[in-house]
Amino acid sequence: MSSTSLQPIHYEDDNSAIVDGDDAFLGFIEHARSVLSSPPSPSEEEDQGTNGGDEVARGPCWSWIVSRVLKTCVAYSSGVTSAILLSDLFQAWNEQNKSMTSKRRSDHLIPSRNRHRRARLPNTVTMDSIHEKSFLSTNSVLEAVVLDVFLLPGTDIYMLNLGDLWSSNTIEIYLHRRYYNLVDLDHGILKKGREIFLTGCCLRTAAEGPGHTRLLPTEYMVVLLDEDQDDDAMLLGAQFCSDSFSSISLDAVQNGASYSFYARHDHFRKQITLIDNDGFKLKFLLWGEQVLLANFFSIGSMLALDRPYIANAVDCSIETSEEICLEYGSATQLYIVPFVQHKEQVMLASTQSRYQGSLLASSLDQTQSCKPSQVSLPCDSQGSINFSNYPFRIFVADLHNKMTGISLYGVVTNIYRERHTNDTTFSLTIEDTTGAIAVKLHFIRSWICLLFVRSFGRLGSGHTIFISGLTCSMTKTNRVRLDQVEHHHVTARFTHATCGNFVGEGSDGSVLCDFCRCTCHSETVRSFHLKVTIADESAKLTAWCSCQTAAEILQISPDEFYALPEDEQAMYLYTLENERYMVAIVNCKKGVDELGSSLNQGNDLITWEIARAMKCE
Repeated sequence: MSSTSLQPIHYEDDNSAIVDGDDAFLGFIEHARSVLSSPPSPSEEEDQGTNGGDEVARGPCWSWIVSRVLKTCVAYSSGVTSAILLSDLFQAWNEQNKSMTSKRRSDHLIPSRNRHRRARLPNTVTMDSIHEKSFLSTNSVLEAVVLDVFLLPGTDIYMLNLGDLWSSNTIEIYLHRRYYNLVDLDHGILKKGREIFLTGCCLRTAAEGPGHTRLLPTEYMVVLLDEDQDDDAMLLGAQFCSDSFSSISLDAVQNGASYSFYARHDHFRKQITLIDNDGFKLKFLLWGEQVLLANFFSIGSMLALDRPYIANAVDCSIETSEEICLEYGSATQLYIVPFVQHKEQVMLASTQSRYQGSLLASSLDQTQSCKPSQVSLPCDSQGSINFSNYPFRIFVADLHNKMTGISLYGVVTNIYRERHTNDTTFSLTIEDTTGAIAVKLHFIRSWICLLFVRSFGRLGSGHTIFISGLTCSMTKTNRVRLDQVEHHHVTARFTHATCGNFVGEGSDGSVLCDFCRCTCHSETVRSFHLKVTIADESAKLTAWCSCQTAAEILQISPDEFYALPEDEQAMYLYTLENERYMVAIVNCKKGVDELGSSLNQGNDLITWEIARAMKCE
């Protein structure tokens, strides 16, 4: 299943029946939550006070309990008792909290600057679990901190002593020789306090002796960098910011030239898509066991690639509009600046306030009762907030735009398979006591669709359903379509590659950037500057845009567009009509004076600028 979305149908304000009082299942869920919840310790209260934290008792979130109970019911097909369910919940919750207990024991091992709140990667294992199980699969991920670097006595073999944020144990690893250039006991970047990711590791155990458990060398290691640290910022600026994707020359590569790039992880399906600071995109390919490296990458993280192998895209047999692509070669080294997920304070909805007053007051004793007013939830770079760890039940009336990780519990009032779509889509209408919502399930593989049909073929109107992992988005009435792009309204201007601002010509013929106040003859790239007409169901609007925003709307790079004959350029623009976008529009009078004047005709002044655009899939 590729994605899910919610579309509002109607809302109701029923103050009398927010909680399904006659639903025994919901009653048990709240009883279990009250049993597992406990008030925060004094140290946790202090941390919450300094970080603007939550006023919520420490315990599992509502959706986690529901999911766990349903899994247990499936495992015990002959039936379960309340005691069995509570026992399973208690054990699972203790296991989940075990890593946090270990973290408090091992804080002294980790430098304070490494104790940030970055989300753990999938497949991550801890040092404690390695020692407990004496087992490590090759696709496991280690998020480690270097505690020491040393040479084995009498050899030239480097060893790393590693710890992590969740364990009291440490482990040693033989450093792979491809990373020896990063090790210098005085000035090397791979030194005490450095965070690294590792995968493809093999465990070596011996029958006896101290330190007998070690990791064998792996060539799949990535060094983490921190842009806020001076040394790392200098390394990025000196080594990785001088080359861009547009500067690659296959002829130069054949003559032995090497490049180093700094780019953002933009997309991952069959290949990893990277986008550099100039907005140019390239494919980064991983072959065979190299695919293990994809475990380290997350959308939005920055990658610094030192000496990637540059290949002709035709030779790689991939479908891409670019002439070249990047590969992980024998001399390639990777650095990552991870995307740190920020948190946002979210006020509890009115349904939660009433919900807390009616139900929690009856299920929690005086020592455990709490009056939550807000919770802290992670959000991404686009402003979407993840509600997967929201402590309480989410009702239909609580839903709004840019919510992810939603779990809903309600009654199915309608279900059907949509036709005349490119993918396989099911539509459900789910209703609770506060309203109803349309849920769309999108499937990217036919076998997944078949599995869904076989598993839920009996699902119909009147059935109660719990569904999680949903994303709430605006309906189509909040999107615009591209109404018209005239060929003569598409122009090209050069921008300064460093800052992205348009350049001009000095009186002596030099190329000047007014923003940087410098000449930049060899540091310019071609960018779009265009006038477009957009429309929604109510009206049309003429606006101008430039640079990366214009490229997003035209869905082509300037170099690719101007490589086409003029008649093909016009035909290409015609095919874009009625494409749908999410756009941010601003009234920019100053922008008209500086940039929009070349697109104005007569008294038709363009006072609107499209600041950002994203194509709707």
